[in-house]
Amino acid sequence: MRKIIVFDQTIREGMQYRGLMFSHAERLKIMEFQQALGVDISQAGYPPAHESEIRHIEKICREAVIRNYNIRISGLCRALVKDVSRMVATGLKEFNLHTSFTDEMLSRQSIESIFKSLKETVLFIRSEVEKPGIEVSLLDIGRTDIELLKKCADFLINNLKINILSLPDTSGLMAPNQIYKRVESISSLAKGKKTQIGIHCHNDLGMATANTIMGILAGASIIEVSALGIGERNGIGDIFITAMNLKNQGFDLNLKIEKEDIFREYYEFVDAVCYQKTGIKLLNNNTPFFGNSSMTHVAGTHGIGQFGLALDQKFYLNVLCGKHLVENYLKLHKIGYEKKYLQEIVAGIKDKSAEADRCVTQEEVKEIVVKSGP
Repeated sequence: MRKIIVFDQTIREGMQYRGLMFSHAERLKIMEFQQALGVDISQAGYPPAHESEIRHIEKICREAVIRNYNIRISGLCRALVKDVSRMVATGLKEFNLHTSFTDEMLSRQSIESIFKSLKETVLFIRSEVEKPGIEVSLLDIGRTDIELLKKCADFLINNLKINILSLPDTSGLMAPNQIYKRVESISSLAKGKKTQIGIHCHNDLGMATANTIMGILAGASIIEVSALGIGERNGIGDIFITAMNLKNQGFDLNLKIEKEDIFREYYEFVDAVCYQKTGIKLLNNNTPFFGNSSMTHVAGTHGIGQFGLALDQKFYLNVLCGKHLVENYLKLHKIGYEKKYLQEIVAGIKDKSAEADRCVTQEEVKEIVVKSGP
């Protein structure tokens, strides 16, 4: 299977979530988690936005050298010489450029002038930085004509020979089948070439993680994701869920998804910062894998397996329960029973639940177990 590069954009995308701001110490802590988990690239900010962003990037680059990090640090900016010139001075080696080919942009600027600007920008980076990593994001694939998208991709892949061509569903309006078709058509242009294809999906319709996975299946080899899927509007793909799914399908990733406890710490840290600064909790009962609901069971068939990494396993007994679920409940609460009466206990629990029109309590379960005996 193909090697998949993990591009963690928690810092930069997180700064676009409902006014959230990360301090320098918080950015360094996030990078500590990323380094420990084997993230390949970290997008640490948007340097041209403000002098403070430039200082953050400079400090982070220096600190990464001091700490001997192998994670690659990147910054995002417009595909303009005036933007990248400010990034070059920070010590960055990874440059993420974004440009647009929407109808709105093309009404103001010809495609030839956009190509000319892109070429000037890429050549400037290469003249100033030794062996830079250059990524260009085409905004956005859901609102750009496919033939125009192919023309732009061909120019970036074959003329400029950039390192990464990112295909973002910036509007977050595409479905997995639409993502697959678009990414597959562009990935075919990059086969055997220097350029790798990245996928960046927004979550406006709740499909960012699924769309990111589908982009990889269609031929991309770089996932642009974040902790808890934090990001602009409804966010982007979730780093853990996306990586776990891909690894389970046999793809090769450096990301250490087996370090579930560190991932939980990472998610809890980002969640705590977000709650402190915005009053919003990202990590909740329904968060996939890490939320407490991932280990609560009601239906019998779900009581057999382990789903996720919730802090506590819980069982709720009502008319939907089965033998396996009741057994697990009795063991968890250390309620003694004779196995030959298990079916009778299950029937008693169902009857009590139906009568009360709710889940039964632990005390009620104990009473039912006592009555089931000889």
